[in-house]
Amino acid sequence: MTPLVYRALSRLALPAVLARLYWQGQRDKAGRAGLAERLGRPGEVSGGPVVWVHAASVGEVRAVAPLVRAMAAAGRSIHLTTNTTTGRQTVEQLDLPVAGVTLAPLDSPGVVARFLSTLRPVAAVMVELELWPNRLLALQKAGIPVALVNARLSEPSLHRYQRLGALIPAALGGVRRVAAQSPDDARRLATLGVPAQRIRTTGNLKFDQTLDEAQVAAGHRLREMLGQKRPVWVAASARSDEIAPILTAHERLLQVHPQALLILVPRHPDRVTLPPSAAAQAADWQWTTRSSGENPSATTRVFVGDTLGELPVFLAAADVAFVGGSLVPVGGHNPLEPALLGLPVLMGPHVRNVVEVDNLLAEAGGRRRVMDLHELADALTALFNEPALARRMGQAAQSVAAAHGGACKRTMDWVAPLLP
Repeated sequence: MTPLVYRALSRLALPAVLARLYWQGQRDKAGRAGLAERLGRPGEVSGGPVVWVHAASVGEVRAVAPLVRAMAAAGRSIHLTTNTTTGRQTVEQLDLPVAGVTLAPLDSPGVVARFLSTLRPVAAVMVELELWPNRLLALQKAGIPVALVNARLSEPSLHRYQRLGALIPAALGGVRRVAAQSPDDARRLATLGVPAQRIRTTGNLKFDQTLDEAQVAAGHRLREMLGQKRPVWVAASARSDEIAPILTAHERLLQVHPQALLILVPRHPDRVTLPPSAAAQAADWQWTTRSSGENPSATTRVFVGDTLGELPVFLAAADVAFVGGSLVPVGGHNPLEPALLGLPVLMGPHVRNVVEVDNLLAEAGGRRRVMDLHELADALTALFNEPALARRMGQAAQSVAAAHGGACKRTMDWVAPLLP
């Protein structure tokens, strides 16, 4: 595919995309309110030179937070965009020092042109794998330098991009600097068309993230209320298709540890519908939700963390963490937050988004692979039967998180020359 063909197709697709967004907006007020932003109208913007930082959603916002703070401390004015309303809420919850935060413009030529003419950025920083061709081509045409930070590219993604022909190499032409997570990511990005001299391996920014001390303290208070001897585990960032197997695994755990509590934290609390299951319908199961304001009691078996941005609270109250997006082919979510808190980490087989971190945790003995709900139940039972094993795994995971910091400084040093 050529850039000319892609531009034409993206113009033709715009009405259908807008119709879909309008339909979604009937259920999501925040999404409906952001429709103008998606059309390239970011509203009032900072009067001075601004750096455009784009992070896809919650995980990418959390990853780039240390870099945003470093850029702001060095005097840069930042406008941050994200693809999701939860991503924008995360920016606000983290209190990031940005001049503005909006939903990102759709990748259609007219929309992107409108956004750039309003924002007038002096540089652009794209986080992880945000290779939207019209955005990159428009930035290149305008002479605005682009950096890719915390960049990652899996082998399957490389093959998918290569099938697009000349489009992606052309779009990457304006990328001046790439800060790759790992040498393998750097190699694949070079294969995709980025000149090797523009790429440097700087590490994973997620290792530099910090947890809010107030949230951790709140988690410890929650644990005191639950009781220190009670088995508590978190299913973090659980996808809708994972909830049924998670509940079944918990039902099996209860057969051995009848006081066990599952803290179920959906990836998208506003979209999740708890599926019917034999476990959920059992008379002796009690459910409590965080949003209700009711704390779990001694008879509560499932506590649903249906509020946004409180995952550190729930992790700090738990003994074991299963990280979602990994039992289904989503690619896995960030396991570093439980690792930072010294929790043993369980992950499914689908980890393409976090391969480096997953491997490091496995090599250190801090992560156990669970292929399905049966292995998840077995792993939970083993860890609660052997607290010493759980402690060793948690300490190993925490040591990995502590040993691989410094990516923020290396990234800042590499991309700073592009940022006026």
